[in-house]
Amino acid sequence: MALIKLGKDPDSPSGGSPTIYLDDVTNKYLVQGVTVLDKERLDQMDLPSHESVVEIPRTMVQFFLEVTGEEGPDV
Repeated sequence: MALIKLGKDPDSPSGGSPTIYLDDVTNKYLVQGVTVLDKERLDQMDLPSHESVVEIPRTMVQFFLEVTGEEGPDV
């Protein structure tokens, strides 16, 4: 398995998060971001106990290949 880094938030103060990855074996995205702990927001989702939610800025959508229709930027 190899994770392919598609992009990270250039506006991140630490420069490391959020980040979007693609798993080239499972063909699924992995998203690194700040864990959502706000109960009011979580209560609005149908979230199973074995799942969690992270948030990313709207600008990170550019790194999803289906949205851009391209191969994605070099990171």
